[in-house]
Amino acid sequence: MVDNTGIPPRLGSIIEDFQLCEGQEKLELLLEYSEKMPPLPDHLRLHPDQMEQVPECMTPVHIHAELQEGGLHFYFDIPPASPTVRGYAALLGEGLDGATPEQVMKIPESFYQQLGLEQVLSHQRLNGISALLAHVKQLALKKVAE
Repeated sequence: MVDNTGIPPRLGSIIEDFQLCEGQEKLELLLEYSEKMPPLPDHLRLHPDQMEQVPECMTPVHIHAELQEGGLHFYFDIPPASPTVRGYAALLGEGLDGATPEQVMKIPESFYQQLGLEQVLSHQRLNGISALLAHVKQLALKKVAE
């Protein structure tokens, strides 16, 4: 069962799905998320300068956050050649969609451990995952300050 402390409900549901998987099934589920990553909306695709780069990631990762009716929506631009990073970003995008900035900022940095990803990803990939979550949280903080 998931300890939902600091986890928005949609993200909690994704964590439960990962906890039902074992071993390589976790990686397969992550890759399924990679394939489900939505394309960028036109306003970002046509103006990529509106997106921020996550410099800590070895993969080129760009992210944008929008606050609509009190809930955040995250958009990611990550090359298809990086399916694990895309998968993680896609699950964050889905799991955090509509969450308040305050909910996003409360997510524990090590929440990926609840997914069990340390069983299937290298330490280097896990560092990138941590950097991506940290950047998502920074964007949430900026939205509160606006």
